[in-house]
Amino acid sequence: MQRYFVEPHLFSEREVTITGDDVHHIVNVMRAKSGEEIIVSDGAGRSAIVRIDSLSGKEVVATVVELLREQRELPVQITIGQGLPKGEKMEWVLQKGTELGAFAFFPFSSERTIVKLDAKKEEKKLDRWRKIVKEAAEQSHRSILPELLAPVTFRQIVEESSRYTRAVIAYEKEGGTTLHEVLPALMPGDSLLVLIGPEGGFSPEEVAAAEAAGIRSISLGPRILRTETACQYVLAAASYQFERTLGQS
Repeated sequence: MQRYFVEPHLFSEREVTITGDDVHHIVNVMRAKSGEEIIVSDGAGRSAIVRIDSLSGKEVVATVVELLREQRELPVQITIGQGLPKGEKMEWVLQKGTELGAFAFFPFSSERTIVKLDAKKEEKKLDRWRKIVKEAAEQSHRSILPELLAPVTFRQIVEESSRYTRAVIAYEKEGGTTLHEVLPALMPGDSLLVLIGPEGGFSPEEVAAAEAAGIRSISLGPRILRTETACQYVLAAASYQFERTLGQS
């Protein structure tokens, strides 16, 4: 059953209204008719099966048939702090990270970042990235729409790290602490910020600055991962840590 996200104020326990690009998809791509059922989520955890009542070029109005009680989210809110990579790698990070359960994405530039976002084109780029996140969340049937935060500098993201329950920085020269030592200390509802460097990784000075701010350096295993692979490793490890007992009696 096709899933769509709507703004929370357009979602009630009785009726939902779908606007924007999704209207075109429902009306012209899916060729939906009145009486058909779809799933709608408000992006904040509420989802429902709804029956389409009316369709127009501007909106689709539907009646709530059943409010769903879904358990599709990681119990720990993981934000991927991603050093801006080259080319389309960020799109891959956003798509696969959303599928694997990331709570939010926090792009940043650092000492070894090659790509530079043009201030004039940044909003257009962010709009495209948000669309990728939304489509991936719909495809993977997420009940929460991951947040895409505005890009910042490395110094700024380090300053923001205190907002999270725990914060770690992935460093290929870290030989002791692993992610698997950090995850068991987290409880449901806690938040974790994971800083992942761009193609060139982090400089020793950046790691030192992060550690001075209370961010723990960790290893992501004995192999060197590509920047676009690292977030998948983190989220897969978290899924195993927190979701491996799902479905067991």
